[in-house]
Parts: sequence; C-alpha cells; structure tokens
Amino acid sequence: MSVQKTKTLLVDVARQLFAKNGFENTSMNDIAVEAKRGRRTLYTYFNSKEEIYLAVIQTELERLFERMEEVSRKSISTEEKLVQLIFAHLDVMKEAVYRNGSLRAEFFRDIWKVEAVRKNFDKNEINLFRRILNEGIDKGVFEVRNVRLAAEILHYCLKGCEVPYIYGRYAVQNAEELYPYVRSMVLKHFCRNIKTTY
Repeated sequence: MSVQKTKTLLVDVARQLFAKNGFENTSMNDIAVEAKRGRRTLYTYFNSKEEIYLAVIQTELERLFERMEEVSRKSISTEEKLVQLIFAHLDVMKEAVYRNGSLRAEFFRDIWKVEAVRKNFDKNEINLFRRILNEGIDKGVFEVRNVRLAAEILHYCLKGCEVPYIYGRYAVQNAEELYPYVRSMVLKHFCRNIKTTY
C-alpha cells in the first residue's frame, strides 16, 4: 500500500473510532489495531493522538472545500452560485459534525485546535468568495466596492452561523425556509439595482 493510501486509511480509521468512542476513549493502539497496522507504522505517520485528530479535522475541511469548488463550477447565475456556496458551507459542516458522532463534542470543545487547522481552509474560502464576487462584477451583476472586505465578511458571517445552523437554533423548520432570506440578502447587498425585502 502506498504511503498516501496508508495515511488516508489511518486517518479514516481514527475518524471512525473518535466518532464511535470519543477522542479521550480512543488510544493510538486502538487505531493501529483497527487499521490492521503496527504501532510503529502509525507512529511513522503521526507523533500523537492529537496530531491524528487534527488530520481528521483537516480531511473534513478538505471535503467541505471540494463541495464548494463543485458549486463554484456550476453553470448557474452568479448570484445563485453565491447563495449555493453559503448553503454548501453550512450543510457540509453540519454533515461532518453529525457524521462524526462523539467527535461532535470534541469539535466544539477544543475550538482553538480546530481554528489552527482551519487557517488554510479559511484562506481558500475567502479566495473562492472573492473569485465569485469578481465573476459577478465582470458580468455586470454585482456591484461591490471592496471585494476583499466583502469576501472576508461573508466568510466570518458564515463561521458565526455554523453552530446555530448545526444545532437547528434558527426559528425555521428546515433549511428550505432559510433559503429566501439568504437569497434576498445576497441580492440586496451585492446585486445592482435590486430592491428586496426579507
């Protein structure tokens, strides 16, 4: 098995064990046994359980960004693309947290560790928003004075929405009810000559 495949296997096995048993109740030995690899092999790739935990978070963030990239390549209007990117971010984050069971508590408990791993994702997401905003400007759809600032605000607003969205704290039954509000805000704040109410 190649180096990359072995590392991917170890991260996936660790993710499953963390999700099932929790971070505290999973040992490096548990991961090695479940992956059918020796402890020496595991320590070749990861120095500690914390390091493999951060690799799990990194993998989940890569999945999220791949989904957002897919949305950015769709043949849809730029304003719809921006709305779908917002929901892709929230939905994949929610899916990642719930898919990982017991890891959910760890994810939010040790947010500073997660933030350290998120740096690259955050930068890439801001650049993606900049790209879409510039695309809208080039097409004459968006009117944005400071694209860099607008992209950063979008990104940080989304981060602030993650926990309430994941735990269903908005006063709606489902995401479909949020859609017209998000779309209305995008149209109002970025599109030329559009008046909206929400």
